[in-house]
Amino acid sequence: MAKVMNFDFMKLRNVAMIFSAVLLIISIGSLATKGLSLGLDFTGGTLLEVSYQQPADIQKIRTQLESSGFEDSTVQNFGSETEVLIRMAEAYRDTLGVEVLEVLRSGDGANAVELRRSEFVGSQVGEELRDQGGLALLMALFVVMLYVAFRFQFKFSVGAVFALFHDVVIILGLFSLFQWDFDLTVFAALLAVIGYSLNDTIVVADRIRENFRIVRKGDAVEVINVSLNQTLGRTIMTSLTTALVLIALMYLGGELIHNFALGLFIGVIVGTYSSIYVAANILLLMNISREDLIPAELEEEVDDRP
Repeated sequence: MAKVMNFDFMKLRNVAMIFSAVLLIISIGSLATKGLSLGLDFTGGTLLEVSYQQPADIQKIRTQLESSGFEDSTVQNFGSETEVLIRMAEAYRDTLGVEVLEVLRSGDGANAVELRRSEFVGSQVGEELRDQGGLALLMALFVVMLYVAFRFQFKFSVGAVFALFHDVVIILGLFSLFQWDFDLTVFAALLAVIGYSLNDTIVVADRIRENFRIVRKGDAVEVINVSLNQTLGRTIMTSLTTALVLIALMYLGGELIHNFALGLFIGVIVGTYSSIYVAANILLLMNISREDLIPAELEEEVDDRP
């Protein structure tokens, strides 16, 4: 049998509580003052598709556009190395495609380029998805609370929901603080983080409940420490393997999914932290005890055993 570590997680619970409070204050403050840097999915703009005879240099195209005054442009390959998709915050006009084409041709005359498509990207769909997604997020938190309360106990549900709220706010706060583009792919990552963090929290909660029922000695702090150490190996392996995949996607997956992978990567780190410290801290603040998890009749039967 593998040896269980004996790290005193709860010794640092007050430090972790202060750290989480500082992160939440910074995140909420940034969201209130700076807001999110919304992508074209939410704000609208222009979509251009151009085709090259030879493989296109994405970084060079981005530099050409920025030097010509077309800032905040997203450039990515589209289907092949010779097809390029350009998303611009510029308001749509009939001559915009021609202007961009002239810039690209002047910078790379040896590699012939032609305009395949030029169209307006409306923000209406993005706004509808944002509103519906926000509502779905609130509903998800409510359903999570009901599920965890039914499966475990009400105090566990409060800890799980607060941990999810903690993760979501910090991810949004970092995107606001550093003004990373927030588009529909990041919103999808946010929803994925909720599932990841909830799964991790439930694994820890299940072990805490089990140990409260079988450990005869020790207070709540000791029981939670034992539970966290027992699940530590699983938590580290899951988080590490997921993080490695996301790092590969961030650096090798291209610009299209970079922010998606970035949002998920932050979520994995913060979600792992919140499963250990935020949810467990809430249980201790609500004075979780053995009596909360064992019916009085069952406890009397256990105590009467020789």
